[in-house]
Amino acid sequence: MGFRVQTVMLGPDTDQYAGEGSSAPTISDMAAAAAHAERLGFDAVTAPEAGHDPFLPLAIAAEHTDRIRLGTNVAIAFPRSPLVTAQIAWDLQHMSGGRFELGLGTQVRSHVERRYAAAWAGPPGPRLREYVLCLKAMFATFQEGSKPAFEGEHYRFNLMNPFFNPGPIEHPHVPIHVAAVNPYMARLAGEHCDGLRLHPIATFDFTREVVLPAVAAGATAAGRDPEEIEIIGAPFLAVADEAGLAGAKDKLRQHIAFYASTPTYHSVLEFHGWGEVAAELHAMSREGRWKEMLSCIDDSMLDAWAVVATRDGLVSEIETRCTGLFDTVLLDLAPALRKDDDWVAETVSALQRGGR
Repeated sequence: MGFRVQTVMLGPDTDQYAGEGSSAPTISDMAAAAAHAERLGFDAVTAPEAGHDPFLPLAIAAEHTDRIRLGTNVAIAFPRSPLVTAQIAWDLQHMSGGRFELGLGTQVRSHVERRYAAAWAGPPGPRLREYVLCLKAMFATFQEGSKPAFEGEHYRFNLMNPFFNPGPIEHPHVPIHVAAVNPYMARLAGEHCDGLRLHPIATFDFTREVVLPAVAAGATAAGRDPEEIEIIGAPFLAVADEAGLAGAKDKLRQHIAFYASTPTYHSVLEFHGWGEVAAELHAMSREGRWKEMLSCIDDSMLDAWAVVATRDGLVSEIETRCTGLFDTVLLDLAPALRKDDDWVAETVSALQRGGR
């Protein structure tokens, strides 16, 4: 049995991870990227919130595709009120003919308060749980016209009149996926969500021993079948021919070091006994030493996090590392690899078919 396969449209590149700033895609770029992903056979295309809004590209993508699913990867929840998120999710679900998937994440306090200029109210896990439940109440009101009656500690939804209600649509179930690394969020995915969008900073062993048991515990507590929760993995990839593999690994070290410098993710490093490396990376990030940080990621760490393979060996290596962990694999391929349409299409097809 194979994987569902996703990709990223116009995601960050190595220069962005190294502190060189983000690109500025045009509407034409967005349309072309989505249509291209559909032609190559991907099951879904996702848009990140990495310097640009994650919803706008998907509206463009919906217009220029027919089959492929469209998801945020991920939209940051707390700077947006639940209704703001619910309205745009509802519209995208309608405009895409039921192909939209809402991926949500929390970010960290300093970014929410200082970058988004928004409020941080209490621990993120319980607040996101309430956010998801409030969204579901809103979707029900949109579809059924029922009187809203959601009351929580952080969010209250008890007013909606016909003028402001967007009304029912043909595909009213908007799948909700939460980004998760730590057990609380994983349990939330099991209890109340359609899937878990696993951050690539979670190693394969951490996923197996920490994340998946938490998803199963949450699902069981809610009377759900854990198998119904879609696990979307986005493993770090270092892929090239033999001559270029060393360079691909160094670029990947830069990506990994960027995320591993964030204290929120240090539970993963501590799980592996890399606490000192975590502290060093965080200190370097605060000093703006982005380009130097890759030297902290040695080969054993790279192996714990990443699929490292030649082009010909990629499918086999993904199947070896990801089978039994992920239902869906997100392929975030390097620009040089994305240019080879035939190879990408065959790689996607082979992963979907399964079997080496």
